[in-house]
Amino acid sequence: MKLTTTGFHHIALVTADAARAAAFYRDLLGMTLLEQATRSDETYALHVGNDAGEPGSVLTFVERPGAARGRPGAGGIHHYALTVGTAEAQLKWKRWLGDHGVSVAGPYDRGWFRSIYFADPDGQIVEIATRGPGYAIDESADALGTRVVVPPTAELRGTRDEAEIRARGHAEPVPDISPEMRLDGLHHISGLTDDVERIGDFYESALGLRLVKRSVNQDDPAMPHWFWANYDGREVAPRSSLTMFGGWHPGGTRLMGTLKRAIAGAGQTHHIAFRAGDEDELHGWMDRLRALGVETSDVLDNRFFRSIRFRAPDGLLMEIATDGPGYLAAAREAA
Repeated sequence: MKLTTTGFHHIALVTADAARAAAFYRDLLGMTLLEQATRSDETYALHVGNDAGEPGSVLTFVERPGAARGRPGAGGIHHYALTVGTAEAQLKWKRWLGDHGVSVAGPYDRGWFRSIYFADPDGQIVEIATRGPGYAIDESADALGTRVVVPPTAELRGTRDEAEIRARGHAEPVPDISPEMRLDGLHHISGLTDDVERIGDFYESALGLRLVKRSVNQDDPAMPHWFWANYDGREVAPRSSLTMFGGWHPGGTRLMGTLKRAIAGAGQTHHIAFRAGDEDELHGWMDRLRALGVETSDVLDNRFFRSIRFRAPDGLLMEIATDGPGYLAAAREAA
């Protein structure tokens, strides 16, 4: 059975305080609160997303009250990115967040998009990235990922103009989150791995993703930065780009090409989830993964979706989840 996931379903984050996280993502980032619940065990305590609760727009939170901060590393996620339409709207986000006491870095020109970065209350790094110009700006759209693309020197740490970047902003105060500032789901998720080629083989064989970009980290050019996505040879599907930094640890020192392992805790990712259209497809994914020698859970029932879980070779916990019944349908049924 030939399967290719259409993209992300959700990302699940660990929080030490679900009420605090709800206020940050709802009130400061303008996301829709899909459900908030009090849990006595380690299950989902919070779901936020767009108004429709669409797959690929949803952030979910596992609450561990009082949990210590985790640490990024191999088998973990460095940051995730939310999509905004334009560079001007992104500058409004920089002003809005800054005026509300959130420290923002950027915007940085990543070539394929522009990026600003900040941290949520648990310390998870969050990026807001522009929708374009897209991956075909430096490669033919029908041949993405076929060569190593090195960013211009002016965009690399140590040579870029950091003072000028800090000065970029929106001149006037931003009174509220305007429609043009709407965050349109997950732009990409960036992880850390100890073997970028091995993990790429896994994503291609297990999830049907395709390599769409081979580059280097602009903040550490010695570190490879590769991108995979749902790519049909013509277009990269939105909400599907998974990127990996390889051979680096959070202190910035290369350790013989290896990474320290991620440590679970607040401000770290619990798992990332990709989409399956329905439960029949979910069982197809289970059969495919097990045929590849990947151990999976049995089908899990989460009320909003059904899913299976498994680990990538570097230890990252992953999930494949059905589109239905969906957050809004499940909420209506519960009411």
